[in-house]
Amino acid sequence: MDRDLVALLGFVTMFALMAVRVPIGIAMGIAGVGGFALLSSTTPALNLLANVPLSVLTDYNLSVIPMFILMGAFASHSGMSAELFTAGRAWLGHRKGGLALASIAACGGFSAINGSSVATAATMTQVALPEMRRAGYHPGFSAGLIAAGGTLGIMIPPSVILVLYGIMTETDITKLFAAGIIPGFMAIAFYSVVVAIVARLRPDAMPSGERVGWGERFASLRPLWAVVVLFIFVLGGIYGGLFTVQEAAGIGAIGTLLIGMLRGRLGWKRIKAALIGALRVSSAIMMIVVGAYLFGYFLTITQFTQNAVEFLVHLPVGPYGVLALIMVGYLILGAVMDELAMILLTVPIVFPAMMQLGFDPVWFGVIVVMAVTFGMICPPVGMNVFVINSIARDVPLGSIYKGTMPFIAVDVVRLLILCAFPILSTWLPGFIE
Repeated sequence: MDRDLVALLGFVTMFALMAVRVPIGIAMGIAGVGGFALLSSTTPALNLLANVPLSVLTDYNLSVIPMFILMGAFASHSGMSAELFTAGRAWLGHRKGGLALASIAACGGFSAINGSSVATAATMTQVALPEMRRAGYHPGFSAGLIAAGGTLGIMIPPSVILVLYGIMTETDITKLFAAGIIPGFMAIAFYSVVVAIVARLRPDAMPSGERVGWGERFASLRPLWAVVVLFIFVLGGIYGGLFTVQEAAGIGAIGTLLIGMLRGRLGWKRIKAALIGALRVSSAIMMIVVGAYLFGYFLTITQFTQNAVEFLVHLPVGPYGVLALIMVGYLILGAVMDELAMILLTVPIVFPAMMQLGFDPVWFGVIVVMAVTFGMICPPVGMNVFVINSIARDVPLGSIYKGTMPFIAVDVVRLLILCAFPILSTWLPGFIE
């Protein structure tokens, strides 16, 4: 059978399975193994099915993913996210849109000790959304803001998606972490501008809160020592050469657990809940990774990947024209596919083409992560939106999507700025040997 036709059938099968609500990892695995069997035979396909999951799940490099997720789970259950929001509310709550600004700041702070966008969105929904609603904020805009703020979890280091990109492309993860810092702070600044504009245009949607004294403001900063210590310890250890990224993830998880226990915040019930939550998230992620690897082997024997790279490199639109087409492709895929699956499925195809066209691998990693964040808050399959809706069931999906639109607009502007000025994401990595 013609290999190009089999590759097309593989993609059709995968998307058809996803359309009938088969989990993404399983859909990719079925399409990959089935297509592999069509081109070889049943026995090699079954051998692939037997060997790939074992090799993926025992890969030491991938251990960083569950460890950073566990770190975030311990941080959430020990109340660090609530402390971040409390501090933000004390300093900003009296302003128009102050609670919204506090929520953005808390999302950014929590992202520094948690590498998951979904976990950031879920945690802040439970902490910040009730406070904003009690203060009279528009529920749809408030939920949309938290959905957008959650995307900071995969931009500000430590980021699970940047780790995965680094492993797949053999790019220095420490440089990728450094590259995400300025774009992450740009996101916080741009989201704050959106809040300021909406507060001015629609003051009834975000009323001012009560002003608190300076004593209470400074008192709200004292509990944040734990977040600061963890951030400095984990990233400082990485950049100081004390331990690898994989070791940092494990040490960060243990450190968060010990701090939570020493502060009396993590009893057995909360530790158990954190472990179960981290296990569920990690299992879902690793299932997608396994499915993507199976589908990747299938694409390799069809020579689809090689042909796609050649096609992209020789398009008569120039390097930045190819980059623009890839970004549009990510925006389209983001509407129907999970961000992790997008990375695993597309990076093996687009990364070699971008390198042949002369782009920097660290800069491109940041651009890719920014592009996939759109899918997390865009209809019809915005993962962060669905997570928030599952917690705040009385806030309609349509209202949340409407609330995300201003943030999507400024994200597009941020993406264009970073494409036009790569130095914004390559400057800090340049200091790393």
